[in-house]
Amino acid sequence: MSQKKQPYRYILFNKPYGVLCQFTDNSSSDNPRLTLKDYIKVKDVYPVGRLDLDSEGLLLLTNDGLLKHRLSHRKFAHPRTYLVQVERIPDDTALTRLRQGLLIKDYQTRPAKVKLLEHPPSLPSRDPPIRYRKTVPTSWLEMTLTEGRNRQVRRMTAAVGYPTLRLIRIAIGVQKGQQIRNLRLEGLNSGEWRELSHSELQKINSSI
Repeated sequence: MSQKKQPYRYILFNKPYGVLCQFTDNSSSDNPRLTLKDYIKVKDVYPVGRLDLDSEGLLLLTNDGLLKHRLSHRKFAHPRTYLVQVERIPDDTALTRLRQGLLIKDYQTRPAKVKLLEHPPSLPSRDPPIRYRKTVPTSWLEMTLTEGRNRQVRRMTAAVGYPTLRLIRIAIGVQKGQQIRNLRLEGLNSGEWRELSHSELQKINSSI
């Protein structure tokens, strides 16, 4: 007798700082780290892409293998948008380099959309807080990338001389042609998750 096919699940999660982007901690540490299992009690769903341990924000989880492949493989160039707090205030030269793409070790980053925000975004404080130095100002960037290499945002800002202090993903874009439909972080507090709405599922299904 064939088993009944499990229905597809699509979950948006606001990942807190310090949470592993997986359901088990495979390290041998005596102090196990928080994982997705501590927040999401849904079986057999997996992250689409990753967020580093020290990054926060929007994570999509699903058991839809085709969608996972389409949204995580860099060849499909689906955009992801981040709020990035950096040390000091980037000058025009640094911003241009980030926008045009730059060489990091053995790869060239793709062109990115980068905007220096005039005012800090309204966000809850991080626990633990970022390091604070009275003599060093900070600023916020909004960055949209179409690839997701390991620690790419942090490596990009460090390469132009402005280390990342805090990194929050706020949107995952589903692109078809020139049209981009975004899944967004709004409405989810840190550590909260929810199922995608019917309209959000329509956005995805019409774009892939």
